[in-house]
Amino acid sequence: MSHQAQRLKVLFAGIFSQILCIGIARFSYTPLLPVMQEQTWIGDAEGGWMAAINYAGYMCGALIAASLSDLQLKDRLYRIGLVMAVVTTAAMALTENMLLWSLLRFLSGLSSAGSMLIASGLILNWLIRNNHRSELGIHFAGIGLGIMFAAIVVEIMLRLSLGWNEQWLWFAVLGVVLAAPAWHWMPRPEPLGLGGSGPSMLDQPPGKRFMWLMMMAYFCAGYGYVISATFIVTIVEREPALAGMGQLVFLVVGLAAAPAVMVWDLIARRMGYLGALLLAYLIQVVGIVIPALSESLAAILLSAVLYGGTFIGCVSLVLTMAGRLYPSKPAKLMGKMTLSYGAAQIIAPALTGMLAAQSGDYNTGLWLAGGFVTLGAVLILLLRFTDRTAAELDQSNRLVRG
Repeated sequence: MSHQAQRLKVLFAGIFSQILCIGIARFSYTPLLPVMQEQTWIGDAEGGWMAAINYAGYMCGALIAASLSDLQLKDRLYRIGLVMAVVTTAAMALTENMLLWSLLRFLSGLSSAGSMLIASGLILNWLIRNNHRSELGIHFAGIGLGIMFAAIVVEIMLRLSLGWNEQWLWFAVLGVVLAAPAWHWMPRPEPLGLGGSGPSMLDQPPGKRFMWLMMMAYFCAGYGYVISATFIVTIVEREPALAGMGQLVFLVVGLAAAPAVMVWDLIARRMGYLGALLLAYLIQVVGIVIPALSESLAAILLSAVLYGGTFIGCVSLVLTMAGRLYPSKPAKLMGKMTLSYGAAQIIAPALTGMLAAQSGDYNTGLWLAGGFVTLGAVLILLLRFTDRTAAELDQSNRLVRG
């Protein structure tokens, strides 16, 4: 197998793991939430709490990823995560108990960290050791494809008049199919010291100022991201003029997200990581608040494009930046950054669900999310022009473009 073909195989292993662990184990909940609310006892508050618990699992996974340095152990946990994603998805169909559902959502969140963080670290390490550009854009395209996959599958199953529990079971069956290439195409990591054909991997630890400002900015991005990610289908379905359009809007989010990661890689080569992040934050603010301003389908679809085209760009840019700073152990900083992102994802859906239960709509939650992302943009701006590490990182990224 040629060097380039092997690279594509590794990247596609990551894509399939993302579709399974993010698209199914995480994002299938978004289009299934209004179905479950219609066919079971779940209300807005319960829906928000289960989303928060899912992110708590993700955050615990981030803690685990940040604490590990053994690549062989990471590889084993990645594979355990694939199995866990399938099992927890199937088990969602077997109960209507809130406690059990919450436990399953927690474990599915744990599995999604394996795809997002551990797989990202394994792939980035392999790319660097094999003299490939250290960019994860193609890998993170799997998130957008996962969103599209979830939206299409739920729409098909709704047309077949399948119940909420049958839909979870079918997602599990599809998950088994996706797990096969995700498992077999991910190369086992080489023992430490045997991957010497690539460049030396020297870490460049950032200063405390960089870490604190970046983590606060990423917290703001997490708050903005999770509201639309969790409730966008429910928001659309509750508008009488838009009833039945929820899956279409979620599909458009995925369509915008899939190529966006590669687009943001290109933008970062021109503007630097923080310049690209600032632009992504500003565009995302507009995408988040549009549904609070307009109920027209055109406006909602524009919101989906702006939101889908930016949220994963923020994630990809930050995690790639973390990998550039810690090439020998990229999950170290990836995990710390994801803790900040994940903390917002626990707080935001629970708070938004309770606010929606009181007010009857999600507008207050959308405005709060837009406000947080605006604050994040201010922090990025401050970091970009005042921190030496940030300036050096952006400069080095421009030097390697092309």
